[in-house]
Amino acid sequence: MRVYVPSTPTALAAVRRDAAVAPAPVSAYAVTAELRDWCGTEDAEELEYAATVLAGRMSLALLAQEGDGRPRRVVLAAEVPDTIVSAAPGLGPGAVLVDGTIPLKRVAAIHMDAEDAEPAVRAASTAAAAAQDGDAAAEALVEAAEEHELMWYATQELGDLIG
Repeated sequence: MRVYVPSTPTALAAVRRDAAVAPAPVSAYAVTAELRDWCGTEDAEELEYAATVLAGRMSLALLAQEGDGRPRRVVLAAEVPDTIVSAAPGLGPGAVLVDGTIPLKRVAAIHMDAEDAEPAVRAASTAAAAAQDGDAAAEALVEAAEEHELMWYATQELGDLIG
């Protein structure tokens, strides 16, 4: 199963050091029945995009917790065995838990904002919690950050992304 793991530039350094996404359980998003219902589609590309966007929103919350890291959303796309993935009820459509660390060799791609997105991402990260609570002005800031498409990087570029 492909999972989309929210992360941050700071957390990428630990992924590189440990050669794994940890600690377990790892919160992620995936194409689940709940996500299909929420999106109202069976189109695989649309569903994967939706899971990536939701993981990007969680990345904003992680950035807010970090406080002073580089303001860029990060989403790791990884292939993990279905047997270690379970639904995470109450955390939104497509939310799952991966019961184990995810070895770096299972990460298929890294999605990360470009430098020009930093001002919008900084503003959105400070508004992420309020947006989740339904604040319209905060939601507008999150949507402004989402107008910046996440860039695709190969795992071989991990060193450059954290450097």
